[in-house]
Amino acid sequence: MIRADFTRTGGKLTAFSLRGHAGYDDFGKDIVCASVTSAVQLTANAITEVLKVKADVQVLENEIRLTLPRSCSQEALHFMDALLLHLEILAEDYEGTIKVKVSEV
Repeated sequence: MIRADFTRTGGKLTAFSLRGHAGYDDFGKDIVCASVTSAVQLTANAITEVLKVKADVQVLENEIRLTLPRSCSQEALHFMDALLLHLEILAEDYEGTIKVKVSEV
C-alpha cells in the first residue's frame, strides 16, 4: 500500500511524504504506482523547476518528501491541493492501494 501523508499548516498544505507500493499489479505493470509516481514527479517539478520555489525535496529509498518554505506562491499551494485531490480520487478508484492522511500542525 502507498501511504501519502500531507501536512496542513494554517489551512494550507505545506508538505507531503509518500512511501510504499500500491500492490495493484506486478512490478512494471502497476498502473496505480505509475499514476502516483507521475503525479508526484509533476508536482515536485512544477513547484521547484517551473515556479522556482526553494522547497526541501528528499528522495529516499522508496520514499519522497517535499516541504514548502514558509512563504511561497499561491500557485505552489494549488499544486499541493491538486496532488492531494488526485491521490484521494485514486484511493477511491483503487481501494486498498493508497492511504491518504492529512495532519494539521
